[in-house]
Order: sequence, then C-alpha cells, then structure tokens
Amino acid sequence: MSTSHIRVPLVVPGTVPELAEIEARILSERGRISLLYQVLLNSPSIASGWESMLTAVRNRTGVPADLREMIILRVAVLNDAAFEFDAHVPHALEAGFAQAKIDALRAPVPDASFTEDERLLLALTDRITREVQVPAELMERVNARFDPATVVELVATVAAYNMVSRFLVALNISH
Repeated sequence: MSTSHIRVPLVVPGTVPELAEIEARILSERGRISLLYQVLLNSPSIASGWESMLTAVRNRTGVPADLREMIILRVAVLNDAAFEFDAHVPHALEAGFAQAKIDALRAPVPDASFTEDERLLLALTDRITREVQVPAELMERVNARFDPATVVELVATVAAYNMVSRFLVALNISH
C-alpha cells in the first residue's frame, strides 16, 4: 500500500518511546495500530482523546452493533469516505447487517428493505451529516422510539463518525 498521498507523515509504531503508552492502549482496544492511528499519533493528545471517544462510541454504548455499523457506513457514503466505509463493512457483516443492505446504503434514499427503526436512524444520520440541523419532528420521532441515553449515543455516533470521515478525507487517508 502506498502512503505517499497522505498529507502528514505516518508515525511508525514503536519508533517514538514517548508514544508507548498510547500505542499500548490503541493496541489493547483495536488489536492493531491502523493507518488512521499512525496519522493521529503525530499529536499524542489528539490520538489519546480520539481513541477514548471512539472506543466509547464503538464499544461502550447500548446502540446495537448492526445499527451502529449502519450509521457509520451511511456517514462514510455521504461524506465520500471510502477508507471508512471499507474499514466498517466487515464489522457490519459480523454484526449481522446484510450485504444487500450495505449495498443499499449507497442509494440516495433508503429503500423498503430497511426496517422502520433503520429508516428512522438513516433519516437522522442523513440530516445530521448533510445539514447539521435536525427538524423537531424528526427528533420527536427519535425520542419517542428510543430512551434518552440511546438518543445521546445515536447522535454521538453520527457526530463522531462525521469527524472520522472528515479527518480521513481532509488528510487523504485511503488505501
């Protein structure tokens, strides 16, 4: 894989002794230090905070894994973040999200193959990602369906993965 297109240098794991603690934490949570984290390690404080926030979003909420991965994939589609999309397809499949639905996330409007909850969360994801502002009617529907903790976690998931995709795209992190 050529990384010459990335707009900042990669930090090769194990080459900067001051990063050993954060690298160990990343390895513990992720199992590897991915290309994204090799970029993030240019700023230890950002890498550390990023790892904490994204670990909370991915591994410490009540959002079902299939819905979380659906949201992440949709954000990636909307923001043209192929690296993020490709990274999360295996997670979505592992969570039981069907390949046909993964493919359907590329459509401008979700089709009838999605459940009512999935369509509601895709509407929320699309509004937050495309326009930031969420109409009161849509938030009322989300609040009627999910408890407050889950609403916070769902919105945080959309927001966090918008951050991820925008970071990846801005710094040209791709395969």
